[in-house]
Amino acid sequence: MEIVIANSKHIVYAKSICSCIDESAKMRGTGIARRTPGYIIKKIEAGNAVIAIENNEFAGFCYIEVWGHGKYVAHSGLIVSPKHRGKGLAKIIKKNVFDLSKLKFPKAKIFGITTGKAVMRINFELGYKPVSFSELTDDPEFWMGCQTCKNYDVLTRTDRSMCLCTGMLYDPISGQNNKLS
Repeated sequence: MEIVIANSKHIVYAKSICSCIDESAKMRGTGIARRTPGYIIKKIEAGNAVIAIENNEFAGFCYIEVWGHGKYVAHSGLIVSPKHRGKGLAKIIKKNVFDLSKLKFPKAKIFGITTGKAVMRINFELGYKPVSFSELTDDPEFWMGCQTCKNYDVLTRTDRSMCLCTGMLYDPISGQNNKLS
């Protein structure tokens, strides 16, 4: 298995990645912000994604989004294809995208929002702490990305103070220690 920073040769997997994310959300019955293949391609072209490939097939993926003029970085779209699940691949991909984020944006706070217990566990092992949404970016464009989630009404009813997702934050300034290093 090859796990690398995605580049232009990986653009061919964008549609498969989007389909896998959508199918996974449907299967779990959770909300998720949907992304188009074009959006995924932009992340790949910017060098802001990690991809796992096995036998010329997409196995897993995650990308970086930058918010608040570089003050915040979010990891989004963490997905592992069904036939590669249960092998620890999500943890490896997440660690790689975490390291890429710290390299490219060393002063940025890194955050994520999720309903997934496994992702919460991985984030915790990396040094993230659960936080209220008020500690995450206030960039309105980030929150607009939640509009395609089926739980968006909860977020808007509470003026972005809470949702069914858990917000998790890694702050490089506080000297948090990640356990996956």
